[in-house]
Amino acid sequence: MTLAGKTAVITGSGRAGGLGAAIAWRLAHEGAHVVLSDLGHPRDAATPAAMIGDRSGLESLAASWRAQGLSVSTCVCDVRDYANVQALAAHAVAHGGGLDIWVNNAGIGYIMKPLLEVSPEDWQAVIDVNLTGAFYGLRVAAEIMAAQGRGGRIINIASQAAKSGFPHAQAYTASKHALVGLVRSAAIELGPLGITVNNVCPNHVTTGLGAWQNTYFAKVTGHETVDTYLQAMAARIPLRRPGRVEDTANAVAFLCSNEASYITAESLNVSGGEEPH
Repeated sequence: MTLAGKTAVITGSGRAGGLGAAIAWRLAHEGAHVVLSDLGHPRDAATPAAMIGDRSGLESLAASWRAQGLSVSTCVCDVRDYANVQALAAHAVAHGGGLDIWVNNAGIGYIMKPLLEVSPEDWQAVIDVNLTGAFYGLRVAAEIMAAQGRGGRIINIASQAAKSGFPHAQAYTASKHALVGLVRSAAIELGPLGITVNNVCPNHVTTGLGAWQNTYFAKVTGHETVDTYLQAMAARIPLRRPGRVEDTANAVAFLCSNEASYITAESLNVSGGEEPH
């Protein structure tokens, strides 16, 4: 129970089996009060129902965790809206008694197209969620943590794409690379306040979104089946398997712990050795 008495917000955590839910589950099992948050319902063409966590999913997840004795609340939030992000932080303070951990996990990883087919709207949608949404979360969380005067942990779920380029993922790769610069800068200013700022950079993880990516990139790369695509992926990873949600959740839990109190401005690879940068 290394996080007993702490309150943690995890954006994009409303889908069972998703990366955000796995992170929240791990932090809850470490004793934190976790705030599950997701979009709640489709808002526009960039946020289709199949790719977001809806309100019923949020509440169902929370109810099942409460039945296990975990401390959890829910709050719908569009990370593209600064007022929404402020309201999410206020919810955390009201329901958890403060704000100690903020995990920017919400992201768009499903707008994938050849470069010459990417529209300005496609580009803006990805940047708005993956980069601007992460900045909003960092900005709001830092302000509350600074006022509390007891430090804190801010973590972005970046990607292997924060270190290496990938075809059909121009906006995604640009947004994740930008998170490296964001934490390096923010960590310098927030360090004297005892607030650490880091990225976690997983390679491919087959969540619901990951399954969509498997199908898309198997076709793009000319594989006959998703299975052969995944076999080729595993073969190039030194540990011979793609990532699992618990791999990233474990890394986040470590960065939230006292053992990581001297780690900031880092972008930690969780890639089975696939990403060496």
